[in-house]
Amino acid sequence: MIISFTKMEGCGNDYVYINGISQSIPKEDKPDLVRKLSDRHFGIGGDGVIFINSSGIADFEMEMYNADGSRGEMCGNGIRCVGKYVYDYGLTDRTEITVESFGKIKYLTLYPENGKIARVRVNMGPAILEASRIPVSYAGAEGRPLALKDGTEIGCAVIDAPLEVGRREYRVTCVSMGNPHAVLFMDEIADLPLAEIGPDFENHARFPNRINTEFVRVIDEGHVSMRVWERGSGETLACGTGCCAVGVACVLNKKTGNKVLVDVLGGQLEIEWDEENNNVWMTGPARTVFEGTVDTSLF
Repeated sequence: MIISFTKMEGCGNDYVYINGISQSIPKEDKPDLVRKLSDRHFGIGGDGVIFINSSGIADFEMEMYNADGSRGEMCGNGIRCVGKYVYDYGLTDRTEITVESFGKIKYLTLYPENGKIARVRVNMGPAILEASRIPVSYAGAEGRPLALKDGTEIGCAVIDAPLEVGRREYRVTCVSMGNPHAVLFMDEIADLPLAEIGPDFENHARFPNRINTEFVRVIDEGHVSMRVWERGSGETLACGTGCCAVGVACVLNKKTGNKVLVDVLGGQLEIEWDEENNNVWMTGPARTVFEGTVDTSLF
């Protein structure tokens, strides 16, 4: 099979994008195909593969896979690139669109420059803080009740809770943005051996669906830096949903205000948590790297 693809990135979080509207690939073949295409030595290379499909509930569907072939619920950098793709390739001429991901709808505003999309703002929806819904295995004294400004009562939120990893105790705040995140605040993150400790966080017994882990240094009340270990992909240059989780965790731990710039290894994202409505907004770049075709019989 000859497959047309486009390589795109948002803050260095790079994926292979495939138009699933014009190209039909059997669902059972996708995990193996994703692993081969994502390989940075023998394939195209990327943090995973995203199929752009038609949707019955939104303008488009984002079907996202991690580099190891596992299905991902949501990708913030990926969905911005989906917005750029559908506009730049003429699948829509509107700058306000909806995208379905894992059955949930996100709302995108596209900002064109010279006829192409350069930046995208996404309403990423509510921050999920109830431990059982993230999901994380905390209860009783380890979690705590929380009342959000929108009136939501949360029975067990994991905020600055203990987590023992490799005989060391860390403090984590857990947030789901459609996928699970554990956020840690640290004095320094530049020299962290993420390749060593990342898998221990990802596969910890407290996280039944594995976890994305963000290691955060606070610069000031409106600015933080972050490194991220993503489940199924390892350390990546950016994670959009991770930046959103960091923005929420910063407010919950009184580290910053509701608007924060998050520096990642691949760039910077603007995050705003509207506590009154419990909506998280993400704004950042989207860029096309190259496009081409691949013959899957060569794998």
